[in-house]
Amino acid sequence: MFLKAFLFYRRFKMAEKKKFYLTTAIAYTSGKPHIGNTYEAVLADSIVRFKRQQGYDVRFQTGTDEHGQKIELKAAEAGVTPKEFVDNVAGEIRRIWDLMNTSYDKFIRTTDEYHEKQVQKIFKKLYDKGDIYKGHYEGMYCTPCESFWTESQLVDGKCPDCGREVKPAREEAYFFRMSKYADRLIDYINEHPEFIQPVSRKNEMMNNFLLPGLQDLCVSRTSFKWGIPVDFDDKHVVYVWLDALTNYITGLGYDADGNNDELYAKYWPADLHLIGKDIIRFHTIYWPIFLMALDLPLPKQVFGHPWLLMGGGKMSKSKGNVVYADDLVDYFGVDAVRYYVLHEMPFENDGNLTWELVAERTNSDLANTLGNLVNRTISMSNKYFGGVVENRNVQLTENDTAVDADLKQTVTGTYAKVVAKMEELRVADALTEIFGIFKRCNKYIDETEPWVLAKDEAKADRLATVLYNLVEGIIIGASLLEPYMPETAEKIAKQLNTSLRDFDQLEQFGLYESGNRVTDQPEILFARLDMKDVAKKEAELEEAMIKAAAEHEAEEANAEAEKAEQEAIDIEPKTEIEYDDFAKMQFQVGEIISCEAVPKSKKLLCSQVKIGSQVRQIVSGIKAHYSPEEMVGKKVMVLVNLKPAKLAGVMSEGMILCAEDAEGNLALVTPEKNMPAGAEIC
Repeated sequence: MFLKAFLFYRRFKMAEKKKFYLTTAIAYTSGKPHIGNTYEAVLADSIVRFKRQQGYDVRFQTGTDEHGQKIELKAAEAGVTPKEFVDNVAGEIRRIWDLMNTSYDKFIRTTDEYHEKQVQKIFKKLYDKGDIYKGHYEGMYCTPCESFWTESQLVDGKCPDCGREVKPAREEAYFFRMSKYADRLIDYINEHPEFIQPVSRKNEMMNNFLLPGLQDLCVSRTSFKWGIPVDFDDKHVVYVWLDALTNYITGLGYDADGNNDELYAKYWPADLHLIGKDIIRFHTIYWPIFLMALDLPLPKQVFGHPWLLMGGGKMSKSKGNVVYADDLVDYFGVDAVRYYVLHEMPFENDGNLTWELVAERTNSDLANTLGNLVNRTISMSNKYFGGVVENRNVQLTENDTAVDADLKQTVTGTYAKVVAKMEELRVADALTEIFGIFKRCNKYIDETEPWVLAKDEAKADRLATVLYNLVEGIIIGASLLEPYMPETAEKIAKQLNTSLRDFDQLEQFGLYESGNRVTDQPEILFARLDMKDVAKKEAELEEAMIKAAAEHEAEEANAEAEKAEQEAIDIEPKTEIEYDDFAKMQFQVGEIISCEAVPKSKKLLCSQVKIGSQVRQIVSGIKAHYSPEEMVGKKVMVLVNLKPAKLAGVMSEGMILCAEDAEGNLALVTPEKNMPAGAEIC
């Protein structure tokens, strides 16, 4: 009795340890995902399917990231509310994930009520702990990336992540004290070399971000409303990255008050965060530090996969080279697309996709190597033995013995090789190993020449043995193929009138039931494609996309023109002046070196302004729009030869120029480029 209880306990503990929690990055709901975005979901699916086949208790989470300024703007352009906009796009993303046969367990949306509630609680917890504080942020802002940058971080004046235009922005914000945890994170990465993969990504994070020193991170915004409100300061919404990253724990039922769901206790920490290389910084620096601040374990591994490029370049709607999964699936089929993106993506470097390449790989690997093998084997079984497959285990010559042994060794030895590749997340290499089985089976047909054996009745047992060995090799290969091409694997098993094997049976040869009968009508798994038809289809889609992009650009231009017309302000004209009157005014660039509020005044600020080698004191009625701290360091336009005057008892020696909108909001007039203090404005 004690022994039985002990064995049960040990099996229970072993099963408990074999959990595997994988997440993808959640897709941003700014628009329909292209095949490069879809690749990540397919890659994740192949990994979790493989783990399930190995006996792991798997949890696969994916979803959508639905807040931020970009979405607020796109919703306004579409004439719908932000929630209506993200509902539509999230539905489209989920449809494509389902189309690609991804077997996720949880599809989280950051607009889910429970997620939003936990983000607010997490924000407050970090604030109460002193890790979040209130301040002001000024920098160059990239709306598509939802990221602030300093001038030195820009590349050719543009966002270093996406290459798009950035605009100056300044606003009140809450900040997270990143530097407080930087040394601890550096130590963790050094002590856990497997944490960031591939190694090149780790080196990039250490050398470019961590070792030079971390700046505190802006974690709230006030310039837009579409976000999770900071519940104790509703002027602010939680910055998109703090909101989005926490989905990995809120989706498991994490509760900042400590009342965690059993899923969290079971699956956290994550075994693998699978993400694109472009967001590796957020997942290997910001996210681990947030977790440290919350006193939570870090994920075991973050893998930054490369990009899938179109014809060697990034996909762009304006170029007409964006490819969508559903367009490819309509033409090639789900498993052909899955095979291509999984097999053709290198481990570390960017992959490449064109319609021509997908077609070539479909013809060579899928139609020829795999499809033709299955079709020939079933057809020969039907032709020679009425579809009955028997293991007569007959070798007539030493060569027969040798080729049979080599085939069996290749087939049964593949599982261990595939496991080794998958442990390193080298999915493309794992697929290559599996197709090695099918290539070896094709070679086996050439070596044994069944059509020759069929001519001699005395060799019927040998012929039966050859066909049995082929069927056995194919079903083992198909069983290994299931995580990557699930529909195809099932079709093969159905045609062989058997079931896919459990992974613990893949190192055994001869389990196919002798005397079983294959289908009498083999299905063509993958038809060969005419390359001219492929090129024609691709050209049609490109033309339609370019046309749509042009129409979209025209619509945006018209919308901008209408907006500009609506926003234009007409003011009552003053009396015309002669040029000589204008020439009397002297405008120069001034640099504000200090600023303070004028005592007993609600409107005035007193600035010390450097103009050339002189410093002038200028009083301005802009206190409602700028704080003294904001003014310091700014380059402004100054009317220098205005007659000095006292304002609220303080002497003012010039005028700082501002622009004013219809609501009375003021903005300092500043030079577009960095000009020296004293430069003449003419």
